[in-house]
Amino acid sequence: MITNEGYVLLTGAGQVHSILPIRKLAMTLDYLFGRGVSKSVRAENTGFTYSRKTGRIRQIFMDDKLFATFRSDGSLALTIHGARILIINQLFKSNLVMVTDEARSHISEGRSVFARHVLEAGERIRPKAEVVVIDRKGELLAVGRAVISAKMMLRFKRGVAVKIRKGILNSLDG
Repeated sequence: MITNEGYVLLTGAGQVHSILPIRKLAMTLDYLFGRGVSKSVRAENTGFTYSRKTGRIRQIFMDDKLFATFRSDGSLALTIHGARILIINQLFKSNLVMVTDEARSHISEGRSVFARHVLEAGERIRPKAEVVVIDRKGELLAVGRAVISAKMMLRFKRGVAVKIRKGILNSLDG
C-alpha cells in the first residue's frame, strides 16, 4: 500500500499537474456527497492501492480498513467502515435514508430497501447515488445505491428504493 504519494496528470495541452491522492479523494467526496464532507477524512491515517494496469487509485483505506473503492465511472462505493466515518459529519446527512423499524433486520442483512419502508430521504439523493441507510435512532444499517430519487422514495409505496450492497450483519468490518 502506498500512502499519500503524488501522481502526475497529463492534460490534452501537454501540461503536467501533480495531484495528491488525498486531494483527489477530498474533491470526489465533496462532489458526490456535498461540500465539506471531506473534512471527515484524516490524511495521516489514509492509504491507497493503485491499479497495476492504469495507475489509477482503486481502493482507499483508513485506519488499515477499507473505506471505499473508486468505481470506473469516478464515483465511490463506500464500505460499512467508510459510512461510519462519514455519518458523523452533519453535512453528510443529506445522503442518508431513514427506514422503519419493521425493515431494520432485513436491511442489516443486506436486503433491498422498499419505498414503503422509507421514512426520510436526504435531498442530495438521486438515482444511482451512493447512500447510507440508517434506522430511527440514527444507527447505521447498510450502504448501497439509490434506485430512485429522494422525492420518489417518499411518495411511492411500492418498489425498490435502495439496492443494498452491504449490510452491517453481512460485513466483515461490521
